[in-house]
Amino acid sequence: MNEQNKSNQNHGETPKKSQGELVSQPSAWKKLLSKRWVYPAAYVAAAAIILTLVWVYQDASQKKLAQDPAKVSETATAPTTNEAGKDAAKDPNAVEVTATVVDLAWPVADAKDVKVVKPFFEENGTAENNQAAMVQYNDTFTPNIGVDLGREDDKTFEVKAALDGKVSRVELNPPLTGTVIEITHDNDVKTVYQALSDAKVKVGDTVKQGDTIGTAGRSEVEKELGNHVHFEVYEKGTPMNPEDLLPKK
Repeated sequence: MNEQNKSNQNHGETPKKSQGELVSQPSAWKKLLSKRWVYPAAYVAAAAIILTLVWVYQDASQKKLAQDPAKVSETATAPTTNEAGKDAAKDPNAVEVTATVVDLAWPVADAKDVKVVKPFFEENGTAENNQAAMVQYNDTFTPNIGVDLGREDDKTFEVKAALDGKVSRVELNPPLTGTVIEITHDNDVKTVYQALSDAKVKVGDTVKQGDTIGTAGRSEVEKELGNHVHFEVYEKGTPMNPEDLLPKK
């Protein structure tokens, strides 16, 4: 009986032992994942990696764009030498202003035949020059805003157009100044010829440089000068010294 019970006990214990041996032990990963701090730590690490990648990408982008804004603007907007040259060529004013000054000619057939008998009044000129440049009429003195050209022998001579242009005014024999001719040129330039004895052009005529427009004569306001031409040059309404613009003899 006892032996039978022992036998039965032994048979009953065998399954328990077998079950104990068959139960698998938890793996190291499962043990690790079972910890409470594992998932938060994983989230923090992932976030740190993502932020690092974003920072690296932005830094690389900024380095490509890190240029001086002024230099970028200059590079983007400044024309090349060829483009600037083309623009200047398209702008007639930019070229013709210089050409007007360079191409101004003496208003006579031969500059060697005449001399300046009364100079232009310069605001910063010498006292000697400015005294000679005062025009006296009766008891009135006014600064000379042109130059007066005459011959040594006091003979008359032909007066020529100093530039290409269009005749804009002709006044025949005013009592004080003699015949006056005004010619308008490009770029707001104007030339005036006074003390003429006649006019060979009329208002509206187009003249070329060197065309005869009249004959030198006399004027009441400068009668001491004899036969001469009073020559004025204006640029944008401002009188300029013709001697500074005329070619040297």
